[in-house]
Amino acid sequence: MFYFPGGSSYLYIILLVMVITNIMTGGVSLLSLLLSLPGVLIAITFHEYAHAFAAVKLGDETPKMQGRLSLNPLSHLDPIGIIMLIFAHIGWGKPVQINPRNFKGRISTSAAEAIVSFAGPLMNFILALVFSLILAALAKFVPTIWLMADGVVATVILDIIIINIGLGVFNLIPLPPLDGSKILAHFLPINARRWFIEHENIFYIAFIIIWLTPIASRITSPIINAILEFLLNIGFGIFGVF
Repeated sequence: MFYFPGGSSYLYIILLVMVITNIMTGGVSLLSLLLSLPGVLIAITFHEYAHAFAAVKLGDETPKMQGRLSLNPLSHLDPIGIIMLIFAHIGWGKPVQINPRNFKGRISTSAAEAIVSFAGPLMNFILALVFSLILAALAKFVPTIWLMADGVVATVILDIIIINIGLGVFNLIPLPPLDGSKILAHFLPINARRWFIEHENIFYIAFIIIWLTPIASRITSPIINAILEFLLNIGFGIFGVF
């Protein structure tokens, strides 16, 4: 889930300027954009579906009533988030709206919100693992996968893995408006949680600074690369491909 309070249009303008600059300076090619699209659609669709699924399972029917309990990509896509995911491999989908008052059972509201928030990144990591296994299986049983259509098939699958890892890692950053902030809030003492929620605007500013500077990349890139290597080692190890 990804939501900015009032004034988000200014942030979107800044992000679009960054993307346009990237294009004009040759930072990305049309081919790489096309090859990234399957990964973008899969990552965002399943990420947001997981949020909706978790909320409904916990008793909140709001996502279902709003048509978000669906694997139709059109139900979950946010134009700006898609653009950023394509260009930076970290982005977002249209936020799934929930009503914490509808959660049932003995679970606390903060715990339920943490579970719903964690469901999205968890789904992305599961998808990354699944496609790592698919890539390894193809490498084992179809060794020419790296040469087929100039490596396009392998590139698309690898992009799916990387984009899912990127979306999962990015959303676990413990700053509003990312999923990680809801997860962190649950584990904070009550007074600290109240202060954290009451001062969200401060953390929004911190997030924007991190996002618009190289800090975001320096934080996420090593983690993404480490997870990518770990998952590929699992997949290739299972199928005995070295």
